[in-house]
Amino acid sequence: MAIGSGDLPAPRAVTRADVARYAGVSAAVVSYVVNDGPKPVAPATAARVREAIDVLGYRPNVTARALKLGTTGMVGLIVSDSSNPFFAEYALAVEQAAADRGLVLLMANSNSDAEIEYQLMLDLIGRQVDGLIVSPAAGPPRSRAAGQRRPGPPVVYVDTAVPAPGLHTIGTDAVLGARLAVDHLVRVHGHRNVALLIGSGYRRSVDDRERSWQQVLRAADRPDGALVREPFTREGGYQGGLRLLRMRPQPTAVFASSDMQAIGLLRAAHELGVRVPEDLAIVSFDGTQESEYCWPPLTAVRQPLRAMAEAAVRVVVEVPTARPGHQLFPPELVIRRSCGCPGSDDPHRYEGR
Repeated sequence: MAIGSGDLPAPRAVTRADVARYAGVSAAVVSYVVNDGPKPVAPATAARVREAIDVLGYRPNVTARALKLGTTGMVGLIVSDSSNPFFAEYALAVEQAAADRGLVLLMANSNSDAEIEYQLMLDLIGRQVDGLIVSPAAGPPRSRAAGQRRPGPPVVYVDTAVPAPGLHTIGTDAVLGARLAVDHLVRVHGHRNVALLIGSGYRRSVDDRERSWQQVLRAADRPDGALVREPFTREGGYQGGLRLLRMRPQPTAVFASSDMQAIGLLRAAHELGVRVPEDLAIVSFDGTQESEYCWPPLTAVRQPLRAMAEAAVRVVVEVPTARPGHQLFPPELVIRRSCGCPGSDDPHRYEGR
């Protein structure tokens, strides 16, 4: 009688005892090598154990290890829009910062929906992540109770411009960023009519970038520029650009509150025959790679993604020893062609202080 593959017994998983027998050591020594302690193992013995692990294909039981150590070695990240280049690059930075600490990243996308975000938080908590990094769809919660409605791992809210009482929050100094952008357009290039293209439905009544844009113009004795609100998308930037460039008088410069909006604005300018930067100067906010590889390359306020990612991972690893608080990071202005400055392979950077 022929034996089908379905009749064969499933291969037995390699155990720690198998590795110990192959390497000629005790199971405890294998444990010390796999877990990097708590007792030291002679280099030659550790090498034998690792060779046995490779030959036999041993894989530690992650669940059992987590129960023993009280940690899964996993961090959760929830972003509000995974298609946004800013969040894509931020996720990569968080993944690297986590990997540097021996942690694995689990990422989810809330689609800018606060209820989906909350359900994703519960799901990741159920998967026993050691910490949560959240880019909130509707801004940071107003209190610790709202931010963490049930016991769970530490949570840090990122991409937040303002603090929330009793919570860990991290963000970019948007006031400084807008000041760097608008001041450059006004003082370096002499623009008098500087418009603002900013996202609609923003999480706060007045965006810090909007407030700073207005303050810089008034401090320089410039009139208030046109303001157009559209979604933080390429399509939003395109539609907002069409509205701005059909105004009379037409703005001579625009500060766009995201790279994606600025990309849409570039298309609108091209379709209407408006030259950038000859007829219209543009500075964007975010400074993703997309801003560097469009044409003309965008002068942009670049957010310090790596520093913010490392800070976020550090917070969830160090909690509860870390005290709740707000960390604000200074951006830098990266000069390219879209503002009217000469292009350069090594662009000048104006760092906020």
